[in-house]
Amino acid sequence: MNYRVGVGYDIHRLIEGRKLFLGGVEIPYIKGLFGHSDGDALLHAIIDALLTAAGEDDIGQLFPDTDPKYQGVDSKELLKIATQRAGKKGWRVSNVDAVVIAQEPTLAPFKKKMRKIIAGVLGIEQDAVGLKSKTNENLGEIGRKEAIACFATVLLHKGE
Repeated sequence: MNYRVGVGYDIHRLIEGRKLFLGGVEIPYIKGLFGHSDGDALLHAIIDALLTAAGEDDIGQLFPDTDPKYQGVDSKELLKIATQRAGKKGWRVSNVDAVVIAQEPTLAPFKKKMRKIIAGVLGIEQDAVGLKSKTNENLGEIGRKEAIACFATVLLHKGE
């Protein structure tokens, strides 16, 4: 088999006193995402999609929140490690498609920079990173501005 697809999902609570990181970008906002690492739910969803497509353990098993070395870690570093693990098995990322679901803040001004960062870490062209942002129409914890959720799909191929 020369291709594999992985799907990832993550959700984090928004809390005061934390910086907000999504797609490797610090976004000015009154709250940030709670997490053991920097809480970057977008990168976490991409990591899970990439790892499972490569036949690896999921993000929680590879980078457990009980391990102090991951306390506050930059999620771009975790994505690099996940990419390297897939690469050791001969897998390369073809493309990523992701959705960020957030009532606030508006993400449109940051999406180009997110795509550039994600592409850079994965070693792919920027146009191979699809990124959409949606609200939750004021429904549920996302609509009440209590959380942000992300979905990601990653296509891997064998070889160069």
